[in-house]
Amino acid sequence: MTKKKFNFRKNLFIKNRLVILNEDTFEEIFSFKLNLMNVFVTFTLGGIFLILITTFIIAFTPLREFIPGYSSSELKKNATELAIKSDSLETALKKNEAYIKGIQKVLKGELEYAKFNKDSIMAETDEVSEVNMKASEEEIKLRAEVAKMEKESGEKTRSKNKSDKK
Repeated sequence: MTKKKFNFRKNLFIKNRLVILNEDTFEEIFSFKLNLMNVFVTFTLGGIFLILITTFIIAFTPLREFIPGYSSSELKKNATELAIKSDSLETALKKNEAYIKGIQKVLKGELEYAKFNKDSIMAETDEVSEVNMKASEEEIKLRAEVAKMEKESGEKTRSKNKSDKK
């Protein structure tokens, strides 16, 4: 009683034939010679291709809006518009509050009417942003390179124009 050991590696490369027959006439319609390795590679590549195509279709079409967690482009647009409107309303509210405080000071007698001006109150509420407008070292180097390139291209066009005039 000898047991045959199943060798999977050998079976991967054994050639087999896949035949498609007409059931009524037993006529051979189509036949393939293949082995298990070819079938495995074909199905693996087909599966990967199918997954990639599905991923790209979902990622780059409006279908992604049906996946939980993705918001629609219209919703993003509306959110951006509302953020801009709320920011402008907030600044208008600050200006109105400053104006009302100024009027209250005049009514209480804490401020003379001659010093009370709507434009001066509005100027007080404008927030000065503290943005560093100084150029960094990298920006200075880039500006120098661009100026040098423009100078060189300008010299080339001048020399070309002079040669054309001769």
